[in-house]
Amino acid sequence: MSLKKYLILATLCIWTLPALCGVQKPRVTIVATGGTIAGTASSATGTSYDPAQLTVDALMAQAPGISARATITGLQLCNIASQHMTTQIWIRLGSVIDSLFKNDICDGVVVTHGTDTMEETAFFLDLVLGHDNPVVLTGAMRPANALGADGPVNLFNAVCLAAHPAARNRGVMAVMNDYIYAAAEFTKVHTVNPDAFASPDRGPLGVIRGGNPHFFRGPAGRLRTQLTCNTKELQELSDKLRDKAFPRVEIILSYAGATAGLIDALLKNGMDGIVIAGVGHGNYSQEIETGIQRCLEQGVFVVRATRVLAGGVTFDVEKPFDGQIVSGMLSPQKARILLMLALTRFNTTE
Repeated sequence: MSLKKYLILATLCIWTLPALCGVQKPRVTIVATGGTIAGTASSATGTSYDPAQLTVDALMAQAPGISARATITGLQLCNIASQHMTTQIWIRLGSVIDSLFKNDICDGVVVTHGTDTMEETAFFLDLVLGHDNPVVLTGAMRPANALGADGPVNLFNAVCLAAHPAARNRGVMAVMNDYIYAAAEFTKVHTVNPDAFASPDRGPLGVIRGGNPHFFRGPAGRLRTQLTCNTKELQELSDKLRDKAFPRVEIILSYAGATAGLIDALLKNGMDGIVIAGVGHGNYSQEIETGIQRCLEQGVFVVRATRVLAGGVTFDVEKPFDGQIVSGMLSPQKARILLMLALTRFNTTE
């Protein structure tokens, strides 16, 4: 047998044996929520656009090659710009993903999402989902018909990651601009550049090259142990919150000359918790400090965080915490989500 015939036969075997042996491709469900990835602009070079215009089927059609990586199904959960994301949509999304895995409908899930609040949705899902199956969020910084649109390659990479066995047991992740990020660690750091995300303290989990994930380190630590919810619990949570929102937790930004006016207004209108996005290592003005004391006296939980991108907040600070909660490495917006869930599920922060 000539070398040419051997190579042809070997190639045929590679492509036909999996089918003959009943080997199936991984099953990935794409859950679409809207965002810039589904947006359209009036021109390919325009800077203004309308987000959340395309359906999940249109997104799938714009990402050639995903069907070669997995058996793909699409589901349209909503179609909104992510600045309009709500806690009720979070609960619906978590319930849908939980049901997909619980009923063995798919092996991995990709969520297409706007980039403005992607990190918050990812962190919420990381807290409540208890499955080992991959959940990957992705989006775009440019609308679908823009010159150099980044949505198709981001979606392709996300599907490749969700379909890969190495992505299991790694918590919820995000894929943007070839990089893989852990839900608790990444944040948006640029308003328009396609390289818009970073993990300031730990760096990305890995990178996608040629559709294959390459991980730089092990799985990120997860905070989900006490907060995971199954479908029934998520439905109960939804029913519980039908007529009201999550416990009210607000974020107060500290800055030079900051007063306690906003804190006092929130106390007057009722709130359950407050996150202080402090300067430096979670510091704040004297007036903010007196406002915090009034919060604690009224039973309002206070989390001390920082507006600085890296470093986090520990107990080793200039002033004692005096009943406040440390945010650790969480950003103010993620500390808020954790506090809301803790108060909703247990009415405690312990």
